[in-house]
Amino acid sequence: MILNVSHRLFYTYSESVILEPHTFYLYPKAYPHQQIVSYTMTIDPVPSMLVQNIDAEGNHQRIAYFREATSWLNVSVEMAVRSDDFNLFGFVLFPFETEQLPFQYPESLKKLLQPYLVREGVTTYVEQYARQTAASERWKTVAFLTALCRDISQNFVYERREVGPPMLPEHTLIGRKGTCRDFAQLFVACCRALGIAARFVSGYLYGNALQEHDLHAWAEVFLPGAGWRGFDPTEGNAVINNHIHLAASADPALIAPVTGVFRGRAKSTLRAEVSVGEGI
Repeated sequence: MILNVSHRLFYTYSESVILEPHTFYLYPKAYPHQQIVSYTMTIDPVPSMLVQNIDAEGNHQRIAYFREATSWLNVSVEMAVRSDDFNLFGFVLFPFETEQLPFQYPESLKKLLQPYLVREGVTTYVEQYARQTAASERWKTVAFLTALCRDISQNFVYERREVGPPMLPEHTLIGRKGTCRDFAQLFVACCRALGIAARFVSGYLYGNALQEHDLHAWAEVFLPGAGWRGFDPTEGNAVINNHIHLAASADPALIAPVTGVFRGRAKSTLRAEVSVGEGI
């Protein structure tokens, strides 16, 4: 299927300001089952320079530089992505001992995965929750991941919070509620508590009325023999082909869709419009 995304951001300033460089993570990542059909990005005022980079974690990054004073910043992104069906569990964990938790990554992989194994946010309570979930699934790796995903979706209350970073995983666990960002970070912390490399992903989701007009967040884990595989604890499912990936990171603060500051005394407001739908 073809997924179409329209994402518009309207920043308004109460008086003229000077925009410092702004960084954008608004370009979709290609995956084996997902390819970019078309993409346009429009920025008003037009930047004096727009640099396209690949960041340290392989994400497509754009940095805009501005010269003139302005009282607005408008960003418009239109994209179409071909997303094909695939067997999300069509893999074999290898070495075979990684089918059971806990396991150790081969040293060659462990060096590369170190940032995604950092136990930030892993408290005693979070680790207990992770271990209880794993024990209920007889410490089977894939069964643990699917059970954790399902439990957060079914037993936590989803709430909207349009801005701000994810809550600490323990706060989400104690309160049993949160946004998709909070659920993703709790999932990441639980995986890392058991030695599974995990990272935060931002993007879009098609097929959920709560998410089709907003950005979405989920998690990916690295499984030997399978590579990075997505799990969405808001949806309660492994990621198939209705997610569009923008960026993934060990630290969600590093891949905010837009970051930047302005010089001036103005007050700013933001209006965002997101639409995700199926096209031809």
